[in-house]
Amino acid sequence: MKRLDLIFSERELDDVLSALEEAEVPGYTVMKHATGRGPERIVTEDMEFTGFGSNAHVIIFCEQEIIDKIRENIKTVLNYYGGVAYVSEATPL
Repeated sequence: MKRLDLIFSERELDDVLSALEEAEVPGYTVMKHATGRGPERIVTEDMEFTGFGSNAHVIIFCEQEIIDKIRENIKTVLNYYGGVAYVSEATPL
């Protein structure tokens, strides 16, 4: 089983979720208002007042075949709007 973590601008949440639905993911968790610091900037909830908004963090647990389906659609969204995606191994308890 794999774990996919997606962190991106919350403004793009609908586009990302559409890409996940197209790939037929079995489910996902969405955490809005994710804040922190990346290599280019600090993301805070205060950025909502500027129109840039904060980030969203989406976690998906699925098989490699689903990751392969997600890959191209998500890369297109993240390359255009910015964000990161990481795949790791996941072992259920």
